[in-house]
Amino acid sequence: MGVDQLMIQLSQPVSWLKLGFTLLVAYAVWRVVAALLSLLTPSVHRRLAVVLLRWLWNLLALYAAVAAAVHALGLVDVPLLYDQGGVIADSFRASSGQVVVVAAMAFIAWNLVTLAARRLVPEASTEFNRRSVRVQTLTGVTEGSLRIVILILAGITVLQALGVNASALLAGVSVLGLAVGFGAQSLIKDVFTGFFILLEDQYGVGDIIRVNGGALSGTVERLSLRLTVLRALDGTVHLIPNGQMLTVSVSSKDWSQVLATYLVPNGADIDRALEVMEQVASGLHADPQWQSRFLALPEVQGVTSLSSDGTELRALLKVLPKAQFAVGREFNRRIKVAMDSADLGVPGPAAIEVRLSQDSAPLVPSPILDRPTIDKSVSGSPVAIVPTVTSVDERQITPEAKKTDPPR
Repeated sequence: MGVDQLMIQLSQPVSWLKLGFTLLVAYAVWRVVAALLSLLTPSVHRRLAVVLLRWLWNLLALYAAVAAAVHALGLVDVPLLYDQGGVIADSFRASSGQVVVVAAMAFIAWNLVTLAARRLVPEASTEFNRRSVRVQTLTGVTEGSLRIVILILAGITVLQALGVNASALLAGVSVLGLAVGFGAQSLIKDVFTGFFILLEDQYGVGDIIRVNGGALSGTVERLSLRLTVLRALDGTVHLIPNGQMLTVSVSSKDWSQVLATYLVPNGADIDRALEVMEQVASGLHADPQWQSRFLALPEVQGVTSLSSDGTELRALLKVLPKAQFAVGREFNRRIKVAMDSADLGVPGPAAIEVRLSQDSAPLVPSPILDRPTIDKSVSGSPVAIVPTVTSVDERQITPEAKKTDPPR
């Protein structure tokens, strides 16, 4: 008789809906309590936490789920489970039970947000390109938006379960939000700016940017509608509201370029130096270890500036995004070794000769200033003080001085 009644109930679509909702609620409550038990595990004895608490909760949750399912299907031929399932259903219909159900469902939805975001946004490739940057950015924004929706819906449902008129509350909140909106113009500006950053793909997660003329720079670690998080080279994290991003310089969009310069002495052979630079750039491009990072052949532009320190030579290396740093370091190493091997000299400021006097007469030490004096003012002991030697012209010494104290 019980089997026949079960088959009759399962033949009705409404019974499947009741059964599915009951099992979903049971799974949500089980997951919430299991998460709480995992938080208590470090503070409780291991055997007690794992063997007793978890197994006891698993058995209790399974029994409660079966009882609730029997009551949902209306299997009165199983009186014990049917009655206990009715008690469980009545407890969940109360306000406290509805709050527990809403919290459990919100917890499950919160954990499923990452999976939903990956379903909504196509999977990104492992290589760094504009598609992967945009996918990672949209994934983060989608997760944040879905979690905000979950919090809002859960809050409204909990308020309704507690007997609060949610429609009147929302009307009051809308009026309050309108008043607050005038005072939160910067927040609105941040959100609108973040929206256009995403819409126009100005930059995204993984890009290397400089903000407001280079005041801050780093790799974009996270991007939302309100905030851009930068990770600097030294590990410092910069949190910048999108509304304060006046100018943004992106160093990793589509392609990058190494501005390779080298300073050679003014007296060096410029043609030879350019030949060495050409050889180094071509050798780096032909190296199998570095060739995959180039997008075009190197271009040696020649002499770009002249100064007293030397002559500047420049080459341009067009490479993949974010590859300019490694390629630039390797080029600097190779050009330094090559220039030293070619013996083109060391750049530096030119020597400047300063003449203090145009008089050709020899300078001799002063017979008066060169003589040490005795100072007895320090602790009563004689101390010899040697003055600074000052050179004077011999013609400035009078004949009387030469006779009385000839120079040594």
